[in-house]
Amino acid sequence: MSNRKIRLGITQGDINGVGYEVILRALSDPRILELFTPVIYGSSRIAEFYRQGTDIPDLNINSLPTDASDAVDERINLVEVTDPAVKAEPGKETAVSGPAAYEALRAAVADLRGGNIDALVTAPINKHSMQSPDFQFPGHTEYLQAELADDDQRALMILCNDDLRVALVTIHTPIAEIPAAITQEAIVEKITDFNASLTRDFSLPHPHIAVLALNPHAGDGGLLGSEEESVIAPAIAEASAKGINCFGPFASDGFWGSGQWRKFDGVLAMYHDQGLAPFKTLAMNSGVNFTAGLDYVRTSPDHGTGYDIAGTGTADAESMREAMYRAVDILRSRRFHAQATRNPLRKQYVEKNKKDNVVLDLSKSSDE
Repeated sequence: MSNRKIRLGITQGDINGVGYEVILRALSDPRILELFTPVIYGSSRIAEFYRQGTDIPDLNINSLPTDASDAVDERINLVEVTDPAVKAEPGKETAVSGPAAYEALRAAVADLRGGNIDALVTAPINKHSMQSPDFQFPGHTEYLQAELADDDQRALMILCNDDLRVALVTIHTPIAEIPAAITQEAIVEKITDFNASLTRDFSLPHPHIAVLALNPHAGDGGLLGSEEESVIAPAIAEASAKGINCFGPFASDGFWGSGQWRKFDGVLAMYHDQGLAPFKTLAMNSGVNFTAGLDYVRTSPDHGTGYDIAGTGTADAESMREAMYRAVDILRSRRFHAQATRNPLRKQYVEKNKKDNVVLDLSKSSDE
């Protein structure tokens, strides 16, 4: 790996939402360039359009014609991927906004896969306007699963801040279809993936995971539903047998209302609103959406396009700023974890000779 700074790709998202305002406002602090080199995927013309409507100073953006291979450290870079004829119409869903968001995402993923950037931050999209023959996914997570996952990898949505990490068994599943999707196999997979991410991405060894119930009052002994006894509890037992510290199922209302979530490193919710509504209430503007389970790091602010305030200059950039910081933190945590756990054979060699009271100097091993 070269000695260049971490390059953080940032997609423009929906050009009619708050994406550019929160991106530019987050990057307007010059100290941020000490942490990473930002590469925006979008349009310098649209970026300037939104900048002029705010108090954000001129950022002297370095324009790149095709990809991030020539990105410059200590500068904000922008890969021009949007047709110059495309114009922003703040607060509206237009025929061009979805394709513009998709082209930015496609180009960023290509650079991520090719090593031109090290991690990805995505601005909010309008999932409806994004739909096309090229993008037939409920959201970013499913698209990244299709584009970036190996055969044995599963993308996992985690909402996080410094104090709380929430993962989901089902993501963008209609409420009517959730019970059928809550299977023992699916829960065990999510617990396993969540445990791995908490260890690798958040530097939390032997994390404690709370698993929420599906039904009110955790089914109330079968009176209000049987999934807790027939599906969720057996899944917890199966994951526990693998050495994972997981507990539950907990009734969701009491779990959140009593502050019991503070006792755990992570919370696994059964469906979208069960986990995300409490998270967004507790996390306020500091929340970040992280796609775990892949070889690549992707984060996003935990808010939407904000059509109602787009172009007004009032959008809060804290969540976008936190998404940038979190992407860098996770990338560094992964690198540290890889270094700490590399070469297991060497570790076994050392431990064996400790038992045999043999002192060996392995500080000059051939892999260094």
